[in-house]
Amino acid sequence: MKKSDRTNRERISEIIKAMGLVFGDIGTSPIYTMTVVFLVLPITVENVYGVLSLLFWTMVILVTIEYTFLAMSLNSNGEGGIIVLKEILHSYVKKGRKSIIIAYMGFIGVSFLIGDGVITPAISILSAVEGLKFIPNFSDIPTNQVIFVTIIITIVLFSIQSKGTDKVATSFGPIMVLWFGSLFIFGIISLFENPQILWAINPYEAIKFLSNNGFIGFIVLSEVILSATGGEALYADMGHLGKKPIVRAWYFVFIALIINYFGQGSFAILLSSEKETTSNILFGMVNHIQPYFYIPFLLITLLATIIASQAMISAIFSLIYQGIRTYIFPLLRVTYTSSKLKSQIYINSVNWAMLLAVIFIILLFRESANLAAAYGFAVTITMAMSTIFMIWIFKNQKSWIKFVTALAVFVVNLMFLFAVFTKIPHGGYWSIIIGIVPFIIIYIWSKGNKSVYKSFRPLSLDIYSLSFEQIYNTGKTLPGTALFFAKSLNMIPPYMVHSTIRSGIIYENNVLVSVATTETSRGIEYKMIPNLAKGLSGLEIKFGYMERVDVPKILKECNIEPKVMFYGVDDIKANQPLLKIYSIIKRLTPNFVQFMELPYQKLHGVYTRIEI
Repeated sequence: MKKSDRTNRERISEIIKAMGLVFGDIGTSPIYTMTVVFLVLPITVENVYGVLSLLFWTMVILVTIEYTFLAMSLNSNGEGGIIVLKEILHSYVKKGRKSIIIAYMGFIGVSFLIGDGVITPAISILSAVEGLKFIPNFSDIPTNQVIFVTIIITIVLFSIQSKGTDKVATSFGPIMVLWFGSLFIFGIISLFENPQILWAINPYEAIKFLSNNGFIGFIVLSEVILSATGGEALYADMGHLGKKPIVRAWYFVFIALIINYFGQGSFAILLSSEKETTSNILFGMVNHIQPYFYIPFLLITLLATIIASQAMISAIFSLIYQGIRTYIFPLLRVTYTSSKLKSQIYINSVNWAMLLAVIFIILLFRESANLAAAYGFAVTITMAMSTIFMIWIFKNQKSWIKFVTALAVFVVNLMFLFAVFTKIPHGGYWSIIIGIVPFIIIYIWSKGNKSVYKSFRPLSLDIYSLSFEQIYNTGKTLPGTALFFAKSLNMIPPYMVHSTIRSGIIYENNVLVSVATTETSRGIEYKMIPNLAKGLSGLEIKFGYMERVDVPKILKECNIEPKVMFYGVDDIKANQPLLKIYSIIKRLTPNFVQFMELPYQKLHGVYTRIEI
């Protein structure tokens, strides 16, 4: 086989994988976007042209330009996402009021992205199950039965998360290729009935629509944004697959989506001319073209929405994991479900909390059209935050072309942002409520950590080593090697002072282990530092916040066989209400050594009272 043939096959394989893992959310938007838009707008030729023009330019500006051109030029060791943008910006603005503003903007963006992660599975699966109504003899299926089937599928989806998705992920790509292929084929067939509709690509149609429709056109913008939901996944998943496969896959996905939207527009005009209606434009279009193909198409739709939901669940796990490693979320038990893919993780508490939230949203809104009234608010805020970060970064980098482009994109972002505020009375407030929960957790955790840091009373290594060596030189040591965990090798934590100096428990060999997260996403470095004091050496481990660190493996490579491992347990006494909540969260969540999956039979926790 020629090298070029092998390279082409690898590229095709990577593109197919990207279609399965990245484009589920934005790829299932055609199920409901056009339908929802024409719930608030009469179907006329002028309106269809205007809406299609808005859809086209929204995907060009907010997905292609904002994410594939601007965002993907910024990365941390190949990783992307709003937390990565925040960390890149922090490297330019490390202190002062601006640093605090950046932190809170990042917190808001992360919180609303999690809120979006709750609504995505609900609207995707519910809209697909509603397609049952287009099957003969199922047209009168009660809404309660649709909800029941949706909840069952949702429960099954969340129940299999702990098994890991890397084994089934290989089938995601081909299924999504089939989905996008179906969207393209049905779209192009419908388009042939009214090919002149392609004139809607002209941006003048969008401008004319907005100027002629006033406030109604403004409301339509809040529904058009649904076509771009999932666009942030292009950037967030860059570390999993790389930039090139995602960008190449987007070319195919973009064409399939646009052709399908224009095909739906052509069908909508046909409905208008014949004075007919349909509860879903996409399903109605497929049924109109060939009823025999409808059931297979519905099955593919259901699979595509499950994949879209799976991609969002995995993205939330990854986002929470980044948050844990950058100290904005409490430590949670993380299960690594794949030895090959670092991105494949499972967080039990997050999984079941999301399931309950998704079921609640399904029961609350009952229909995808109602859900669409709330959907898009969270993702628009996240997009706006990401654009502000990009503008700030490009200014510091003096990348003036990208800076000006980002400014122009932000203006468009603002238009959509103002538009989605009209959704708040119609259910959009639930995006705020859902987003507030992680934001409060982030705020309390960050505030509590700062208070603990201020109250923390470490001892400098120089002072500690004098007392340590005095006891060590008496020869009253225990056989074996003891490990002590600390944030820094230069500052000795109070628990270590208590367990060695005050209690006199000193082993023949003592190793102070510092485990620190770096500002970059990838990379693991470690080095031994001998003779911190007589009988005391150091091991410094630094790792990126997206890395999985195997401390026992590193110890083995450094020829360290510990008999015992000591770690500090903070016994926090708080007076302020928020800090009391922090203290409760601290007690309920795993501590550092549990998060690192160290051998429990060798662990010894030493309590230290901290008053905040």
